[in-house]
Amino acid sequence: MKCFYCKGETKETTTKFIVDLGRYVVVVKNVPARVCQQCGEASYSNEVAQQLEKIVEAVKHSIMSEVAIVEYSRDVA
Repeated sequence: MKCFYCKGETKETTTKFIVDLGRYVVVVKNVPARVCQQCGEASYSNEVAQQLEKIVEAVKHSIMSEVAIVEYSRDVA
């Protein structure tokens, strides 16, 4: 698969997903993604993107500090 941005080759691997919510920063580790070997851009499947949204929403309701670091899981409801 080619990278959307630079047309480099992508590789199935895991990466970090980082979102800045203003008062909080959420880091999700070990997220399945296709990562460009040339520019480093990550792309996520629809399933992974939906799960990331669920994870971020769950963390937003339980965050107790300015930075939350969580492990990717398919088990978040």
